[in-house]
Amino acid sequence: MYIIDNKSYPCCTSVTMRFIGGKWKAVILHHLINGAKRYNELRKDIPTITERTLSLQLKQLEEDNIIDRKVYTEKPPLMVEYTLTDFGRTLLPVLEAITQWGIAAPDNSKKIIKN
Repeated sequence: MYIIDNKSYPCCTSVTMRFIGGKWKAVILHHLINGAKRYNELRKDIPTITERTLSLQLKQLEEDNIIDRKVYTEKPPLMVEYTLTDFGRTLLPVLEAITQWGIAAPDNSKKIIKN
């Protein structure tokens, strides 16, 4: 049994899913693999996510120490960048496996159509 923020998780897989589960977190992390991105860059990279959802997911990932949010205020306009933390980088093998599975999935499932 694992406990995170006073909530119990029955196994190690549920702990992993606590951090990257849901529709968007792994997608956001995938787009941060190659380095820092600004909010608007992420919005362009993930056009089907709503602004509210992106903001909430980024906030959760930051609170979980998966990503780092850096605000640059030296000169206008204000700029915010998101990067993977060292803890977030430990998820790279998991994200790579998810990516590879997604690449191969259309060849293995009649339900998936790749455009």
